[in-house]
This record gives sequence, C-alpha cells and structure tokens, in this order.
Amino acid sequence: MNLLWAKHKLAVTIAALTLSLSTAWTQEIVPQTYCNPLDIDYTYMVYNSARNISYRSGADPAVIEFRGEYYMFVTRSFGYWHSTDLVNWNFIKPVQWFFEGCNAPTAFNYKDSLVYFAGDPAGYGSILYTDDPKSGKWTPTASISNNIQDSELFIDDDGKTYLYWGSSNVYPIRVKELNKDDRMLETGVKADLINLDEEEHGWERFGENNFHPTLKEGYMEGASMTKHNGKYYLQYAAPGTQFNVYGDGVYIGDSPLGPFTYMKNNPMSFKPGGFTNGAGHGITVKQTNGQYWHFGTMALASNSHWERRLCMFPTYFDNEGLMHSNTAYGDYPRFGPDHPTKAGEHCGWMLLSYKGKTSVSSSQMQIKKSTSTDNDYDITEMPLEKSSEGEILSQVLTDENPKSFWVASANNDQQWVKIEMLNPGKIYAFQLNYHDHESGIYTRTEGLRHRFTIEVSENGTDWQTVVDRSNSYKDSPNAYIVLNQPVSARFVRYNNIEVPGNNLALSEIRVFGLGFGKKPSAVKGFSVKREEDRRDATLSWNPVKGAQGYNIRWGIAPDKLYHSWQLYDDTELLMRCLDKNTSYFFTIEAFNENGISEKLPVQEIK
Repeated sequence: MNLLWAKHKLAVTIAALTLSLSTAWTQEIVPQTYCNPLDIDYTYMVYNSARNISYRSGADPAVIEFRGEYYMFVTRSFGYWHSTDLVNWNFIKPVQWFFEGCNAPTAFNYKDSLVYFAGDPAGYGSILYTDDPKSGKWTPTASISNNIQDSELFIDDDGKTYLYWGSSNVYPIRVKELNKDDRMLETGVKADLINLDEEEHGWERFGENNFHPTLKEGYMEGASMTKHNGKYYLQYAAPGTQFNVYGDGVYIGDSPLGPFTYMKNNPMSFKPGGFTNGAGHGITVKQTNGQYWHFGTMALASNSHWERRLCMFPTYFDNEGLMHSNTAYGDYPRFGPDHPTKAGEHCGWMLLSYKGKTSVSSSQMQIKKSTSTDNDYDITEMPLEKSSEGEILSQVLTDENPKSFWVASANNDQQWVKIEMLNPGKIYAFQLNYHDHESGIYTRTEGLRHRFTIEVSENGTDWQTVVDRSNSYKDSPNAYIVLNQPVSARFVRYNNIEVPGNNLALSEIRVFGLGFGKKPSAVKGFSVKREEDRRDATLSWNPVKGAQGYNIRWGIAPDKLYHSWQLYDDTELLMRCLDKNTSYFFTIEAFNENGISEKLPVQEIK
C-alpha cells in the first residue's frame, strides 16, 4: 500500500512538474516599455490660482546622468526626480530650494563630482551645487547671476563654463561665460548667437499648425547644448509651448561661442500629430550605454495653455553628424532603455480602444475641446446621451483627444467606465489619462493617490481583474500599466476607488495590444503638392478600408525620413512646417489595431 501511495505521489509530482514547465514555456516575455506622456507624479501649478484654475503640469525638463543614475528637473515642481533606468522616477523633496520652485531649469554634471543647477523664476539668483543630489542638500554660490531664466549651463571639457539663455519672439539666444572656480562670476564674454527666421523656416511660425491670424513671430526659448564628436549642438525651442508644432531645432558649431550653422534637417525633435502633441524645450542626455535620449515638453493645454506633460525620445547622430529623434508613433508604447537594439522605438503594440463604445456610471459634464488658431479654445459641451439599455454614453474617452474630458458626479467607488472595443484584441497595456477638474490644489501636495481596478471581459458578462491598485499609494495622473501577461478581451472596465480632487475626471482611457484581424493595405493615391508659399505643402490620399489612421514620414533624403505626422481618419493634411529652400522626400503608411501597412515608395518634392 505504501509503495502504491509512493508511486501515486511520484506520478502526481511528475504531472505537476510537466504542467509547470509547459506553462513556463508558454509564458510570453513582455519587454520593458514606457509610454508618452511620461508616467510621473506631476506637480500642481500656481500660475492660474487667482482664477481658481487647478491643474498639473510638467515642462522644460533638464535631465542629467550622475554616477550612473539619472536626475530630472522640471519647471516649478518644488523638487526633482531620480531614476536608475530612465523609466521609473521617484520624487526628491530638497532640503532648501527656490521659494517659487524652479523655472525652465538647467543642470550639469561636472566630471561626476558636482551637479550644478539654476532656474530661479525671478530670472536671477545663485547657482546651486551638490555632490549628493539624492540627499536633497544643495549649496548656493556666493554670487548672483542675472538673466538665468530659460537658461542652459554648459561646462566644456576644459572647464570653461557657459550660460545660454533667451525666451522671446524678438531677442536671440545669447551666451555669457562664467568662472566656475570663482563663484560663477561673469568673465565679461557675451555674444548674441541665433534667432528665428520664420520667413525661411516654416516650423518656426507661431500658432497651432504654424498658423496665427495676427501674431507672425514665433518664440525662441529653451536653449540646450550637447557636445558630440567635437561639435557643439545648440538646441532651441519654437514656436510656442501650447501648440502641437512645438519642437526643438539645432544649430551646429565648432566652439561653444559659435559661430553656429542651421542644421538642414531641422527640427530635431518634432511631434505635431497623434494623441499628445509637441516635443520642444527639452534636453539631450547620454545614457550610460552611449544611447542618447531627448526629453521634451508636450502640450496638453486643456485647463490652461500652460498645462503640459513630458516626453522622451531616442536620439541619434547620423553619418553626416545630423542630430535627429525618433518620434514616430510617439505616444504609443515604446521599448525601454534596456532594449539591446531597439531602445525607444515603437514596440509594435497598437491602439485597441479607438472609438470604442463607452458607457459611464454618471456624468456631471462631457466637454469636447481643441486649440483654435487665435490662441483660444473651441469648446462644445456634449448633451447627455443614453443607450437603449439606459446606460450613460461617453464620446470623449476614446477619441484620442487629451483636451476633451468627462467628469463623473462624484469621486468614490461607485464610479466606473466601460469600453466595448470595436474588435477584440490581445491586451498588453493600459494608459489612464486623468483630467484635473476644479481640483482645488495649487502646489506640490503629498499623499495624493490614484486607486482603482481594471477588469476585462470577452463577452461583457464574465469579468476578470487584471489590474488591482485598490490599495496603491501611487500618484499617477498619466498611469501607464503593463500586464505581466497579455489577455484576450473585447471589453474593458475601469472601477474607481479614489483620485485627487472632488470628482473623478478622465480625458482618455487607452488600451494597447494587437488585434486578431488584418493589417490595412498600402495607401493609394498619395499626392504631395508644394504650395506657392514653399513653407507649405498639401498632402492627400485615398482612404484605406479598415484603417484607423495614417502616418506620414518625411525628411531631406530617402534614408533621412526623420519626421512623422500621425493622423486619425483624415485623408488630407496642410503642413506649414517646411523650410522654404529645402527639397523633401515623403512616404505614407496606414495603421489600425492589427498593425501597420507597407510604406509607399519614397517620392521627392522639390
């Protein structure tokens, strides 16, 4: 009997081991990814507190590597963030700091010994330094430097120190030399360096889509310096932080003082289309493995034109020494910095939730909103609409517009959102984009939490919990959540527990993965017409059956298609972002939840 029992136990053990190994072999290895806008605990702003407008913002990032780790300084955040992998960031509250926070900050790692920092909102003040940024302890220099707003501190290999600055639609980017060994005193060396030339460079023109009915001069700001292979890459932002065309350009020189020459493939960082727009006023940092990354500012601009978010794109130098970033599908999940060959590239997960049928628990209001050409908003309040089953419907949570939003009647565990996707798919990740509606918070506030669960279903009846943050202490206004293993589903349900503010409010719930259908076919009828104003071009093409949208790629050579513009549904685009005297090469592809079509052969436009 004992022998039989032993044999039975052995058989059961072998069967369990076989099942375990089989399960392990079928487990998918899900890569590290990130998604723009970056998932950090953005600080509430004081800018519009007199008007009772409460919102979070993150802008003008200065990111440095120091002793193998990374630090990110952000406008008026009353502190800064630390990371070991460029994906997961933790906030550090400094022991002493500028009273109003820091404005358009600058930071520099000098030979892994000291971090220098500046960014007083008043435009003058001490430059701080520390050899232990994790501690939050900083020491001010004993001098006062004027004109350090929108500045960039750069220390060359020979120890010479330069401060670049400028934020104006009239005045240029300037530089002055400082003596880092004598209290950062000015040496007397100053120079005017670069200015905008909107008549030649279409992307520098002010306004949404580079159009404004009255103001023609764009703003030049956000200077940043990168040294690579003995060349000096002076970066600058234009034409305005609130617009979809906010980007970073580059001038290249042989000296920190210039002269500088306009880079022919400008802008270097540019994201005018897709869900969240803009990629300007940033900084380029070199990862410990040699990969460059460009951190920039995205224009959320819903509660206020100064409501912004952060983004991160891989950056390269080609065989001509031209600097460029990869922003294609720039707000879809992207491989993390740990990927050996495709760091920062779109990882292939597509948007499953676009135009999904959405119902909600309650609705205080639903607003459709967009930036108009006169620097204001076009606003439509949606009427209350119900399904035949009596559920309240929402048209704004799957429309790929971060400015539009839904506000629930309360902030409790009775509030929910249910999405029926147009087609079932294999879900890998979610992005929850919360909206600040009359939150009543106007500064850095500790203890804020986003608590919720997410369920999925194949039939809308049987539900499985795949995300449980019911006891989370994480503050995630743009929560990006990757599943340990993908799940197949057609329905997604967000169940609220607690968020900051008086009411649950969301601008978008995005579901990423891969559908089970076919990729769209290649685009036909693609035409590019250069207009009489050579800065403008009209693009048109035939609609593709089953496509969610289209991605246009262009650049100065067939192998230098460094720019992209992602659109949903539209089959025509007027671009006003070209350089007048540059020939361009264009192609286009269609995409849907199942993948991306073949690109068309590249065509040259003189």
